[in-house]
Amino acid sequence: MMIHDIYGWTFPNARLLADHYSKEANATIYLPDFYGGEVVPIEAMDSGKFNLAEFFRRNPKETRFAEIESCAKSLKQEHGFQKLGAVGFCWGGWAVFQLGAKGKNLVDCISTAHPSLLKKEEIDAVSVPVQIIAPEHDPQFTLDLKAYANSVIPSLNLEYDYQYFPGSTHGFTVRCDQSDVKQKKAFERAKNAGVGWFAQFLHMH
Repeated sequence: MMIHDIYGWTFPNARLLADHYSKEANATIYLPDFYGGEVVPIEAMDSGKFNLAEFFRRNPKETRFAEIESCAKSLKQEHGFQKLGAVGFCWGGWAVFQLGAKGKNLVDCISTAHPSLLKKEEIDAVSVPVQIIAPEHDPQFTLDLKAYANSVIPSLNLEYDYQYFPGSTHGFTVRCDQSDVKQKKAFERAKNAGVGWFAQFLHMH
């Protein structure tokens, strides 16, 4: 189950990532819409004209997580998937931690790349294997949050894979410029790490 970033489920790079994960991890990937049909214009975001505060007011965590949790439950209970993993990019990062929280019993592992809006208490509550794809430069997944995750998660006796990407910036896995050799190399490494993570935990042995 893939939880999109701020550009939503129609963003071409998100769909390409879903295809990569499906083929290379040999998994069925669901990329639902969790913005109620709203599509954030890339041009408006890049120009600085998009009102992020209003967007987050329209899409509060509580409302959207209820939809995300319902989707995960449906995949397990109605569609019969024995194992379920969740990957969240940027905005989707906090959500995968909530899906993997103690007592939820919804997912078998989670992965997140450059998570946004993630709180320390969400890190504290996680109870399934965790992978974090962390760029060096990230105003959302700050040095403090990086250090906190790297201190707390191992103390929870969980399998943990922290992948650090020097020189990379927030959003690099979804907004990769394929013509830039360094960006492409980082993207490939991040994608391969995620594929390997899910292949390890989702396939019955």
